[in-house]
Amino acid sequence: MLNLGTTAPDFSLSSKNAEGLNLVKLSDHKGKNVVLLFFPMAYTGVCTEQLCGVSTGMAEYTDLNTTVIGISGDNPFAQEAWAQKENITVTLASDYDHKIAYAYGVAYEQFAPQLNLPMGGVPKRSAFIVDKNGVIQYAESKDDPRELPDFAAIKAKLAELT
Repeated sequence: MLNLGTTAPDFSLSSKNAEGLNLVKLSDHKGKNVVLLFFPMAYTGVCTEQLCGVSTGMAEYTDLNTTVIGISGDNPFAQEAWAQKENITVTLASDYDHKIAYAYGVAYEQFAPQLNLPMGGVPKRSAFIVDKNGVIQYAESKDDPRELPDFAAIKAKLAELT
């Protein structure tokens, strides 16, 4: 996983919403704090809980001059359908080839090894705060996909950065 104080790797990932396909770029958010939430898969219980919870509390992030971007390996069409079904308002970005999960050091070598499925590259449930200058100020990654990030710690760090 990337260390605090490291310049966050930029990315350009596909996203889909009612207006159509677009690109989500970290570099488009210079001047604002960005919370990157890597999650394993759309349509799963814990991921739904995580993204719905953040969506419900989005005003708190907006008040802290923060953009939130959710990143998974799901394709952007599946992400949009899931977001519509669950009323998720977080911008979702598709890391379909898992390059960004690997760049941030949060990709499983093998997801759910007990099932012996070829699912390498799935992102671990992870959270990063990238400050307005593009530097990582907070980093957390969970090996257990059932564990949520520490959102109280994330909000406390954002308050320090505002």
